[in-house]
Amino acid sequence: AITAIMRKLIVLANALLRDNRLWTPKAA
Repeated sequence: AITAIMRKLIVLANALLRDNRLWTPKAA
């Protein structure tokens, strides 16, 4: 179960990094 959660977190992190353009204005 832990491994699955870790993988999900990694995937989400990668998605955020890739779509950083959409997240930067919202965060700012």
